Amino acid sequence: MTLVGLTGGIATGKSTVARILQGMGVPVVDADQVAREVVAQGEPALEEVVDAFGPSVLSPDGTLDRAALRKRIVRDPVARRRLEAITHPPIRARIADRARELAGRGHEHVVVEAALLVETGSYREYPILVVVTASPDVQVARLVARDGVTDREARATLQTQLPLADKEAVATHVIRNDGDHEALEAQVRRVWKAITRR
Repeated sequence: MTLVGLTGGIATGKSTVARILQGMGVPVVDADQVAREVVAQGEPALEEVVDAFGPSVLSPDGTLDRAALRKRIVRDPVARRRLEAITHPPIRARIADRARELAGRGHEHVVVEAALLVETGSYREYPILVVVTASPDVQVARLVARDGVTDREARATLQTQLPLADKEAVATHVIRNDGDHEALEAQVRRVWKAITRR
């Protein structure tokens, strides 16, 4: 079984690529979903997060208040590293469990969709890395349409991201998503054919 990392920048269409792959019958593990699972009520990681950051990161119903936690770590690299030290090991372990389970069902390739594969250095764990990119103007237009932010706010958000060129530099395959859905799907099929031929 070969693990395929799938990543990209904000508003490049990474999740759309994941959905296209799923439609082709390719198993995709969503790292964001796994990240939510490991801090669900009753999970050891949630207790560790509360011990580290205090009860103010909990909602009244006892679930993690992700917005409150985000505020705590967004401008504090030390706090962010502390959170990552708590959550990344169980996230990796659960992704590995899912991949083994899918391999046991006969899948030769498993895609792991994750936003920060390059930023965290974990892309090195994937023999194949697919990076979805788009031009900054396209990203801005999508952010404005999707999130209802202003053009200026969208551009400011892009400035906080790792440059797409840095992600492309370590990619096995790059999918450029500046066109329509049909063009994107054609690229995804081409890339997947190349991956499965290896």
